[in-house]
Amino acid sequence: MKLSRRMVLKGLGGTMLSLPFLEGLMPRTARAADSGVLPYAIFFRQANGVASAQTTSELGAEPERFWPRTLGALTAESMAGRAVGVLDDHRAHLLLVRNVNMKDYNYGDGHARGAMQGLTAQGPVVEGAGGGSESAGESIDHRIGRELNPQQRDSLVFYAGRRGGWLGGPCLSYRSSNVRRAALHDPWNAYQTMIGGPGGLTPEAREQLLVRQRSVNDLVKAQLQALQQRPELSASDHERLDLHLSNVRDLEVALSCRMRADQELILQQQAPGYDSTDGTEVLATARLHMDIAVMAMACGTNRAAVIQVGNGNDGDTRYRNPDTGQLMENFHYVSHRRSSHDSSGGIITGSDLLHHHVDVQFASAFKHLLDRLVAYQMPDGKRLIEHGVAVWYNDLGNGPAHSARNVPFVLAGSCNGFFKQGVYVEASGGGNPNHNRMLNTIGTAVGLRNAAGGNLDDFGDPALTKGVLSELIA
Repeated sequence: MKLSRRMVLKGLGGTMLSLPFLEGLMPRTARAADSGVLPYAIFFRQANGVASAQTTSELGAEPERFWPRTLGALTAESMAGRAVGVLDDHRAHLLLVRNVNMKDYNYGDGHARGAMQGLTAQGPVVEGAGGGSESAGESIDHRIGRELNPQQRDSLVFYAGRRGGWLGGPCLSYRSSNVRRAALHDPWNAYQTMIGGPGGLTPEAREQLLVRQRSVNDLVKAQLQALQQRPELSASDHERLDLHLSNVRDLEVALSCRMRADQELILQQQAPGYDSTDGTEVLATARLHMDIAVMAMACGTNRAAVIQVGNGNDGDTRYRNPDTGQLMENFHYVSHRRSSHDSSGGIITGSDLLHHHVDVQFASAFKHLLDRLVAYQMPDGKRLIEHGVAVWYNDLGNGPAHSARNVPFVLAGSCNGFFKQGVYVEASGGGNPNHNRMLNTIGTAVGLRNAAGGNLDDFGDPALTKGVLSELIA
């Protein structure tokens, strides 16, 4: 068996199991200086802004429920009671950034403006098109894949929630101007994409995994046993391999249970869980997508992923009120503070608190991602989270106003020491758009460069001020 530090086991029916980086498979001269783990970025998108301090015509003065109490070093006290407080276990890895301002392009709709420039920093192909809008440029995840991925393979793009709807469902990732990318919707299909060879899984392999409830670990058993007996593998290699195989099996169990449930729902003429309007099911799907993304990053098979929850305005999803256990109005209504997709509906009493409940559920989903990234200890002794960056960001700064200013960005992970950690900072730029510089900074951290070989400083609309946000850099 030929060994390499980025190893893939091949088994029955086109099955391919990528393995995490293993120290014992690295050249001896490289082990001390190079873990082989390259920086990555995972983007997790939330729509409709957050429940931050604001004054609305509907409810008057709304209190701060999202951001920490003070700038500077993050503490349990400063985060307590706020949506970001859910992430307290990972406080040392967090970089919270306020004052990220998008450009107020004429997309004809605030949700289109936020969603479609979120990862592109570009205006619309056609102004004022609203729900028919498209972005005029490539997204940062696609550029990472195009320039940095093995074999220049595409970044991973996942979608959880009802198909179609506002902006046509998946609306974040672009190959180029006016060329939107499709997304992996069904987690089972996403998993098959990850473990299938160039031709995908054969019907025999699918039967083994679904009908006979076997694991991909079983389908590569012979090679796996040979690998586990290699004397070069260290104790930490064995621990890392055991964790990876356990994560694979846990994911398969979750998927198989989900598939059985989905089949039952289809028989009842209802939507499957990943195509649901129930926020609990939608976020459960997002967590499965996160598990797949983390495995890809741990194995080095991809260096960028996007996880989108809900369509353009997440107007179909109804999240659950933890105080009552009941489903709330759809998230778009809650974010408007009114029972309508515009300003005509009746006021939803206490909707700022309901919005906060949704923020907390997104924070909990993001925590799941961070938990998975922290679980992997890599050959250099660092956790996987330290090698890259996970980004929880939003389309808007707040709900009712659809503001393009102070759009939340919560970063976790230093990208091998590039980003500051454990702090809440304010991005420079005053009232000017600086969102493109946030994407430039993330792109630079992952390894993208400008034409001269320096920091990526010209991503997005060429009319915007170039550069990075130096206050984020360690």
